[in-house]
Amino acid sequence: MKAWQHLKTITRHRWLVCCGCFRVGLYWQGLTHDLSKYSTTEFRAGAKYYQGNRSPNAAEREDKGYSEAWMHHKGRNKHHYEYWTDMNRTTRNYEPIPMPRNYLVEMVMDRRAACMTYQGDAYTDGSALAYFEKSREKDLMHPDTQRQLGYILSMLAQQGEKETFRYLKEEVLTGKPFPWEDRT
Repeated sequence: MKAWQHLKTITRHRWLVCCGCFRVGLYWQGLTHDLSKYSTTEFRAGAKYYQGNRSPNAAEREDKGYSEAWMHHKGRNKHHYEYWTDMNRTTRNYEPIPMPRNYLVEMVMDRRAACMTYQGDAYTDGSALAYFEKSREKDLMHPDTQRQLGYILSMLAQQGEKETFRYLKEEVLTGKPFPWEDRT
């Protein structure tokens, strides 16, 4: 039964991301979003640790001290900021690098859909921003990615989905500068 519930949850999440991506013109990313969740590594853990109100990866992490499913997932899905880490040639340390805009936009759709999936009727346009602000993850992202994501999630919370999706499609994905960037 947990496997069926998990399958329904990840499929609903993918559908919501796909719909959002389609609205801004990211058709291929929408269609291919999170396909690794159906792999044996991720699906088995997802079914075992399924709870319905949060990611099974958190429960796997609590049980084992790490989440094998998450490590598999973040290394295959470019819409996660963790994917965008590489060795700095100067310092020889692994550091975050800025995310390309198309994956930044997919990350916005992913976070929106995750909140919609897990919060149900309690979801608001401010849900993804609230989650982002209370998490520690913003300290682990490249500063450019963190600032861009915060700006977009704030726009979603304050101006709503219609205006935010227009902004993503017409400005972010076309390479126009963010308000704080040099416009020359």
